[in-house]
Amino acid sequence: MESIWEKDAPKTGFQALNGNKKTEVLIVGGGLAGVLCAYKLKNAGVDCMLVEAAEIGNGITKHTTAKITLQHGVVYDPLICRYGKNMAKLYLEAQIKAGETYGELCRTIPCHYEKRDSYVYSLQSRKKIEREITALNSLGVNAEYSDAPELPFSVAGAALVKEQAQFHPLKFLYAIGNGLPIYEHTKVLELMPGKVRTNRGVIRYEKLIVATHFPILNKHGFYPLKLYQHRSYVIALKGAREAKGMYVDESDTGLSFRSFGDLLLLGGGGHRTGKKGGCWQELEAFAKKHYKNAVIVGKWATQDCMSLDGIPYIGQYAISTPNVFVATGFNKWGMTNAMVSADLLCDLVQGRSTPYAPVFDPSRTVLHPQLALNALESLAGLLTPTVPRCPHLGCALKYNPTEHSWDCPCHGSRFSEQGQLIDNPATADKHNMPAT
Repeated sequence: MESIWEKDAPKTGFQALNGNKKTEVLIVGGGLAGVLCAYKLKNAGVDCMLVEAAEIGNGITKHTTAKITLQHGVVYDPLICRYGKNMAKLYLEAQIKAGETYGELCRTIPCHYEKRDSYVYSLQSRKKIEREITALNSLGVNAEYSDAPELPFSVAGAALVKEQAQFHPLKFLYAIGNGLPIYEHTKVLELMPGKVRTNRGVIRYEKLIVATHFPILNKHGFYPLKLYQHRSYVIALKGAREAKGMYVDESDTGLSFRSFGDLLLLGGGGHRTGKKGGCWQELEAFAKKHYKNAVIVGKWATQDCMSLDGIPYIGQYAISTPNVFVATGFNKWGMTNAMVSADLLCDLVQGRSTPYAPVFDPSRTVLHPQLALNALESLAGLLTPTVPRCPHLGCALKYNPTEHSWDCPCHGSRFSEQGQLIDNPATADKHNMPAT
C-alpha cells in the first residue's frame, strides 16, 4: 500500500535525539506542516528544533493527492453566510498567499510543480455551484462556470478557477527539510509545561508547536470533541485518459481526479474512520466501468482531521496554554493549510500580530451541529461493551476488513492486527489484540 510519491523520492535521513536538549521553539510532528514551521522559523533566525516519532513525511503527507489550490470544495459561500465577507476574504487571502509561496519555493526545487486549472463540481446541485462562483467573484477571484467536460460523467455544474497547481509532496518536503534541526525516531512520551520527555531524552522549550495531525495533548482545547477523522482512498491508473485539470466533488463522499505523468490518480470511497464506506472497491468498480483499458499500478489511503466549521485550528492551543500552539483540522486540504500554518505560527511564536489569527483561532465558538455528532460518536464508542479498547480515551475499536486494521470511530486512532499504532491521537501500541 505504498503511494506513488514514496517510489521515486530519495529520503533525507536525520539522526535521532541523543540526550537532553534545550530550544526556544520545539515542533512536534514531522509532516508538511511541522517541517514548514521549522523552515520558516529557522529562516527567521529563531532557535528551533523538530522531533518526529518515525521519519518526516511518514504520515499523512506521503498519502496526499498534493493539490495546491484556494478551492477547498464549496467553502466560500458557506463562509460568507456564517462569518461574513471579511472573514471569508481573510481565509481566501491566506490560501492565495500559501499558493504563491509554493510557487516561489518550487522554482528552485525539482518537485514536478505544475500549474493546473482547478474544478469543484457537483453531481446534483447547479445552484450550489453558482452560489460558490458568485461568492468567489465577490471576493475578487475570477471563478467561472464549467460543465467539466474532461470527466467521464455528466455533472450538474462546476466552479473553475484557473492557474492553481499540483506537485510531488515528498520531493518538496525532503528538499526543504534538508539542513533543518530535525530529529527522527524521537518519540514524545510526555508533554509537560516547559519540557517534553522523549524516548531519547528530555527537551526543554520556551514555546511548543503541536503539529501531529490530531493533537496529542488531551487536557486542553477539547480537540477530541472539536475534531473527527475521515478516511479516503486513492488508486493510480495507467492507461486512463489524462486529466489536464484537478477535480474534486463538493460532496465528502465524492471523487477527485488529477494526473501525475502518465498516471491518473482517482480518489474517493471516503467515510468516517471506524465506519463503513466505499473504500478501494468503489474506486476499482468506477475504473472498471469508465477506464476499461486502464491498469491499477498503485493504491493507498489517507486520513484527514475535520473541524466543526470547515476551517482549520491554527494558533494558540487553548486559552489556558499561552506558550503552546497547534495546527490541525485541515479538512482534506493539507497542502495550502500547512503553509498557512507555518506563516501564521511563525508570526505568533515571535509575538507578532497577524490579521489571519482570528480566522483560524482554535478557541473560536464550538456551537456547530457537528459538535453534537462528535459527542454522540464518542459516547457510543465509550458505551460499546466490546474489546479491544483504544488506549487514547477508551472507545471500542472496530475491525476494518478492507485495510486489516483496528480503527477507533470516536477519534480516529488506528492499529495493525498485531496492535502497532498506525494513526494518532493514540500515542502507544495496543497490546493483547484479539485474533482476526
